[in-house]
Amino acid sequence: MENTVDKSTKKTNEKVKWIEEPDGYLDRTPPLQFILVTTLFALWAIAASLNDILITQFKAVFALSDFATAFVQSAFYGGYFIIAIPASIFIKKNSYKLGIIAGLAAFSLGCFLFFPASRLVTYQIFLFALFVEAIGLSFLETSGNAYSSLLGPKKSATVRLNISQTMNAVGDIIGILLGKYLIFTDGNLKTEMASMSKEAAAQFGKQALARTLAPYKYVLIVLIIMIILFIITKFPSGKPQIKENESNATFKETIKYLSKRKRYWHGVGAQFIYMGVQTGVWSFTMRLALYMFPKFNERFVANFMLYSYVCFFVGRFLASYLLSRFSETKILSIYSFIGTLMIFYIALVPNITAIYAAIGVSLVFGPCWPTIFARTLEVVDDKRHTETASAFIVMAIVGGAIVPIFQGLLSDLTNMQVSFLVPAFLMAVVCLYFLGEYRYDKKNA
Repeated sequence: MENTVDKSTKKTNEKVKWIEEPDGYLDRTPPLQFILVTTLFALWAIAASLNDILITQFKAVFALSDFATAFVQSAFYGGYFIIAIPASIFIKKNSYKLGIIAGLAAFSLGCFLFFPASRLVTYQIFLFALFVEAIGLSFLETSGNAYSSLLGPKKSATVRLNISQTMNAVGDIIGILLGKYLIFTDGNLKTEMASMSKEAAAQFGKQALARTLAPYKYVLIVLIIMIILFIITKFPSGKPQIKENESNATFKETIKYLSKRKRYWHGVGAQFIYMGVQTGVWSFTMRLALYMFPKFNERFVANFMLYSYVCFFVGRFLASYLLSRFSETKILSIYSFIGTLMIFYIALVPNITAIYAAIGVSLVFGPCWPTIFARTLEVVDDKRHTETASAFIVMAIVGGAIVPIFQGLLSDLTNMQVSFLVPAFLMAVVCLYFLGEYRYDKKNA
């Protein structure tokens, strides 16, 4: 990157088919690079959806309370929170491409740790493997979300990120299918273990935990292939050009810059709350079905998560179309309002339709994360702060570590259905955020 450039100067490379603008965006979207980055969204979604499977499996094998099972998400999303800032510093000093490669490598290590975890048969070892996996995913999300928005013209950044995020739904579907057929069996794990002697149940539990390794073998193979593809493919820097008499922003300068932008922190807060809502609903949908209908087994209720992810895909695909034609804040205000009503329905209606509502609410989850992310990052008009600003938004994923704990605690104190009041009230807060953004857009139109 040149140290000094004229504001109108564009960075070109004869070997590539794009032009990098001074602010880091491109004049066009390179197809291969965009496809590879978008594939990352499916990979981290596979990991996240397998957590929903693991929660149900661990609940039976380790005889855990709903509060204790929530620590699966705490270990997973806690890794995001701790590593996001170090990941942003690494990316700032190097590149988005190296950040992605580092993330894929750490993700691979986390998957590999499932080999000893499935044999040592302790809950803590599994949590550690998930934490290491999340370190890699933090690198990937810190890189991928910002990079996707930069791989093309600035005006289409939100639409581009929504398209990439559509692959989340694809990954969610793949993950739940891997869990359903490679981890779950046709029987009800809890019922089967209850009918056995203590020794037989322990051995049966070991066999059940050994099956958790199966999907991670396939994920590990894909990760190795992706590392190779990223190493051999040319990517744009995605970094803004440094102007005359200007240097890269330090972390302290970025904090000072961001501290003056209330809308940015409102977006970070909304992302924290939304991730708690999504993770809480998805973590306990299968548990809700097993609570309301004890005769169901784990493999059968996995279908409910499969349908949820199909709805998530449809909702995000539909949102990508709507957001390209209508006000994004108006669409998201409507989406989040409908979502609030549906989650209250889950918590308050004691029949099978509550399960259908738990499935259907994923229709409105689709565009929330990418829209909050893109709008919040747009507040950062000085692109020297992009990597760190992006990291704080990714850190907001820790909402997925915290909210399920409170939901699980409420479930232990009352019951699983009542616990959905936690995400219901929080979804109402997300709705208020989008209404505020809608008013901001109208005022500044």
